[in-house]
Amino acid sequence: MSEIVTRFAPSPTGFLHIGGARTALFNWLYARAKGGRMLLRIEDTDRQRSTREAIDAILEGLSWLGIECDGEPIYQFARAERHRAVVEEMLARGTAYRCYASPEELDEMRERARQEGRPPRYDGRWRDRDPSEAPADRAPVIRLKAPRDGETVIEDMVQGTVTFPNKDLDDLILLRSDGTPTYMLAVVVDDHDMGITHIIRGDDHLTNAARQTQIYRAMEWNVPHMAHIPLIHGPDGAKLSKRHGALGVDAYRDMGYLPAALRNYLVRLGWSHGDQEVFSTEEMISFFDLDKVGRSAARFDFQKLENLNGQYIRASTDAELMSALDELIPHLSNGSELLKALTPQRREQLQAVMPRLKERAKTLLELLDNASFIFAERPLPLDEKAGTLLNEEARAHLKSLLPLLENVEWTADAIEATVREYAGQAGVKLGAVAQPLRAASTGKSTSPPVFDVLAILGRDESLARIRDQVA
Repeated sequence: MSEIVTRFAPSPTGFLHIGGARTALFNWLYARAKGGRMLLRIEDTDRQRSTREAIDAILEGLSWLGIECDGEPIYQFARAERHRAVVEEMLARGTAYRCYASPEELDEMRERARQEGRPPRYDGRWRDRDPSEAPADRAPVIRLKAPRDGETVIEDMVQGTVTFPNKDLDDLILLRSDGTPTYMLAVVVDDHDMGITHIIRGDDHLTNAARQTQIYRAMEWNVPHMAHIPLIHGPDGAKLSKRHGALGVDAYRDMGYLPAALRNYLVRLGWSHGDQEVFSTEEMISFFDLDKVGRSAARFDFQKLENLNGQYIRASTDAELMSALDELIPHLSNGSELLKALTPQRREQLQAVMPRLKERAKTLLELLDNASFIFAERPLPLDEKAGTLLNEEARAHLKSLLPLLENVEWTADAIEATVREYAGQAGVKLGAVAQPLRAASTGKSTSPPVFDVLAILGRDESLARIRDQVA
């Protein structure tokens, strides 16, 4: 059996969106599972909309997700001469022809089709005309001489057998009148020349598959295996939009998701392996095959992604999370301030509290937010709940507690024992003292365990924060 070669072929007109990322992942997993290769082709023929920034965003998005393509990217626009050469060969074979239909004639065809209630299609009027009839005042387009009878059949590895009556597929344009190749032609030529054996893409390309199959056959080339995967919908079943999560991969990075968690979530959108939900990369590669991809649209659910990301955070080592934060922080709006604030001492404090932080965080942003007490500058701003906790009675308890804390050994256990003893002597529950202590030392009503917080902040900083609130 020949080597399996897949490809991911994005248009660089924007970011790498979540649907594209899943398509890339499925291509990558299938190639790796079968010991093959996945190539990257940048379909940059739309010169007005294709940008270097978008290309960089796609490459960065793939790299962040851990999807490594084989070889250098291939740029479609650079291959225009090759595309034109194939059309010349098709003209010589008689499987393509020059069409001189004017814009007015094409408008008439569309209007007639509309009146008759049928889809607009080119009527083939230049298909068999003598070249001597060509008007001298206009350049032709080159059209495929598509079969008119019978059917074009796609044996799809996900959708099964899909049949298109040839009468419903007209003679598509291969070369525009200015000599530029169309998408349909360029894709077929590039896939053939790149040795692509398997085309895995969204099922919105199924009609394209029929048209492209006709081009392959016109050139007597082998048609690659095709697998058209269902699109991703929102939780409400509607087509995925920005309000559902149709964002760029970079947006998920900036929201604090781990690449491994997003990869795991994406693989489960349309593919399954029994009831298993969490997969290592090695397991994904080992188990992945196209016969486990369903035909119905997958539904994107932020809550499930968050829960899965929380599992990945809890399973990560402290060092891995520090590394993930180092990668995330420069991309945040307040990243430069955070980097400046992350002194060696504070970095040490962040690492020390990491085991507690990761217990409750579902994203890296949550983790950073829960660690904000480390970066806070005195006097601490209090959030609304913290302000409520620090009422007159609470401040009185902190004032009485201060001299006791000034003389205690500064460990979490010793601080806790002192606070418990004070609460007992004062005849109040531990929370009546511990909660105000948390508010004073973090500015918030929630945080990692307060005695760990105090131990990590150190004696001088902790006492200074408490004094600020009782002064």
